[in-house]
Amino acid sequence: MAIDVYLTFNGNCREAAEFYAEVFKTEKPEIMTFGESPQNPDYVLPEEAKDLVLHTRLNINGSNIMFSDTFPGSPFMEGNNISLAFVSKEEDMVKSAFNALKEGGRVSMELQETFWSKCYGSLRDKFGIEWQFSHETDQMPQ
Repeated sequence: MAIDVYLTFNGNCREAAEFYAEVFKTEKPEIMTFGESPQNPDYVLPEEAKDLVLHTRLNINGSNIMFSDTFPGSPFMEGNNISLAFVSKEEDMVKSAFNALKEGGRVSMELQETFWSKCYGSLRDKFGIEWQFSHETDQMPQ
């Protein structure tokens, strides 16, 4: 059974999900906002919450990643306790995604050969998400 990653953003979830869909060449995400969700008549949804993302999901290279914005007034902490690993047999895709995500971000390790991958690197993207990239082959590097 797969484990899906869930990322929470502070008001810029739509931008992040659409950006990742473009980087990884997936279908455009279907986005449900707080305003589109069933409303509780005992609780009036704050105006600033209506256009925020309640839920969306992308399938990136066979893995589901879910996204949402925090609800206004809820605590938000940009996390460094999670990283997403993008592993592909297509080295060009590893390089393309790495180069796109490093724009506005911070590279921790440039793409390079390691003992486990012909092409590995890591970075923190402009949304504060930690990424690892690895080219996977049937043979280990020499």
